[in-house]
Amino acid sequence: MSSAAVKALGGASPEGLSLREAAERVGVAAATLRRWARQGLIPPYDGSWSAAAVSHARIVARLRERGHSLREIRQASDQGRLAFGYVEELFDTGEEVYSLQEASGKTGLEPALIARVMAALGIAPTHAERISAEDLRLLRYVASVLDAGLPLVALLQLVRVYGQAMARVADAEVRLFHLYVHEPLMRSGATGLETADEMFELTRQLLPMSSPVMDHVHQRYLQHFVEQDVIGHMESDLEADSVDLGRMRVAIAFADLAGYTRLTEEAGELEAVDAVERFVEAVESSLPDDARVIKTIGDEVMIVGSDPVALTEWGVEFQGLQEERNLPRIAVHYGNALYRDGDYYGRDVNIASRVAARAGGGEVLVTRSVVERSRNGLEFDRIAEVRLKGFTESTEVFIARQRNGSHASR
Repeated sequence: MSSAAVKALGGASPEGLSLREAAERVGVAAATLRRWARQGLIPPYDGSWSAAAVSHARIVARLRERGHSLREIRQASDQGRLAFGYVEELFDTGEEVYSLQEASGKTGLEPALIARVMAALGIAPTHAERISAEDLRLLRYVASVLDAGLPLVALLQLVRVYGQAMARVADAEVRLFHLYVHEPLMRSGATGLETADEMFELTRQLLPMSSPVMDHVHQRYLQHFVEQDVIGHMESDLEADSVDLGRMRVAIAFADLAGYTRLTEEAGELEAVDAVERFVEAVESSLPDDARVIKTIGDEVMIVGSDPVALTEWGVEFQGLQEERNLPRIAVHYGNALYRDGDYYGRDVNIASRVAARAGGGEVLVTRSVVERSRNGLEFDRIAEVRLKGFTESTEVFIARQRNGSHASR
């Protein structure tokens, strides 16, 4: 790669870091780093310690810590298996690094609060001691938001959600890149350097796309959920419904595939995973406007919305459209949930989950809180009062069906 290209990408200068600086970043002795370079373990090293060379050396250091021999590492490098290290050239800006105390002086935030914000973002404590210029800009935004009046407890939760969401995005990017770009390149017979160059060029083209895509998607979802929140406030006022701070009155649904374990045993993991993907995609694409998937756990989907009847109507209609071998099980409950870090917790969430475990394939089970809010389109057959696992009081459970007499189950 030319020095001009490195400069254009904001990477290290052609001279790079000194041996001592590179060793500090890698976390090994300078003599060790010099020996690795001499033995050819760091292909990006061309006489200067560029960002790519340091990144590759860090990978070597971690592999050594995990017990891999120098021969194994050299072989992996020659095969292109360590080629991701070159991509660091895209991210290393060579900016100044600040301590917690220095960052505190520049932002007005206490060092302990800075550490909490960095931890909420998922940054390890050892890295939180080194604040980059980008980190400093982020912390100044944090200070501005706090000065504007957002409570600290809300800010920390929001930052934590950002961190978790971006970690999931980045993880998916790397995994998919590995499966569909890195592996095919290695299998094509390309050398380690050829693999690295191909990956670097493709990543350089794709990376600028990620921020505009995420900004656009974020704006669309933000507009949607602002509208839903306004409607929710209005309906709460009309119902004179008062909920404790930090809690929300929501409709909660759980859905999973009946017989998923048996399907895995009989048809194999690949077909079972494909069935789950089709199921989750069908759920996400058909939900009411006020509902969304909060999380998936294996073949189970947790859904939260504001209208329990709309969510139940969705469940009944969804069941009626199923043609897969394994029919879903769905349960809907309405109650109060504790909202933390983008997720929902509490007694009513557990009730919805326990009721779903009682459902059979093709059924939609609901509780009394849903039945009391029903409209003309649905009918409910009372099953019984059941003692759910972990609860001392019994819960009334009903099967939801279309009023015209056609049951949701097949």
